[in-house]
Amino acid sequence: MIKILKKLHRYFYFASVFIVFCCLFPIIWLYARNASKNYNQIAYLRRWMSLIGSYGAGIFYRVKFEEKIDWSKPYILCANHTSVLDITAMTFISQKAISFIGKAELLKNPVTRIFFKTIDIPVDRKSRMASFRSFKKANEMLKEGKSLAIFPEGKIDEQYPPTIHPFKSGAFRLAIENNIPIIPIVIENAWEILWDDGHKLGSHPGIVKVQVFAPINTDNYDEQNAADLENYVYNKMLSHWKLQNKL
Repeated sequence: MIKILKKLHRYFYFASVFIVFCCLFPIIWLYARNASKNYNQIAYLRRWMSLIGSYGAGIFYRVKFEEKIDWSKPYILCANHTSVLDITAMTFISQKAISFIGKAELLKNPVTRIFFKTIDIPVDRKSRMASFRSFKKANEMLKEGKSLAIFPEGKIDEQYPPTIHPFKSGAFRLAIENNIPIIPIVIENAWEILWDDGHKLGSHPGIVKVQVFAPINTDNYDEQNAADLENYVYNKMLSHWKLQNKL
């Protein structure tokens, strides 16, 4: 019975998000006609679409900040990735409009497509040229003062219960090249509420708990010691993950 209820809740969650998306789509579409001018409006509509849809399914978010963050500055937000709820968690955290870097397959999703064609950056890892163009666009956005959200693991792994897997280097190269601080973020328990897309285990109402660490300046790093920055962020996040999940 519990399994059936969890499956039903998953459908209810996605229906809730989709209904809100449909209600807001005409406005999003109008803004998307000039995405560069209406960047903030599109990002904030996405934020409220995600949050209202999530709240409608009884899923809420609680965030702890290690220190107060000056959101007037650009950052690269690096978070672990175990659930589709992670995207909503990231938009909830930031008081500033953010762009996501994500897999190109999100262009096929009816909800995420319009955002990845306007304010986000799709990455096709099968093509070196496409990956280079994505990296170049990310550089340009950082130089414009925008903040980026990245899941440096690259995907939601099939391991369950999940852990934090080794990072890909792209986020750290971007941060160093542009002298942009990195904000490590651990989304502690989204996987317990809705793991991956919920296809296997369903979902249930609950509170997603998030720890946001202080920004890490990249002034003292370069290409030669970029791996040191990557390892430092990874170990910091993994230690907190293990502590919270009692591993």
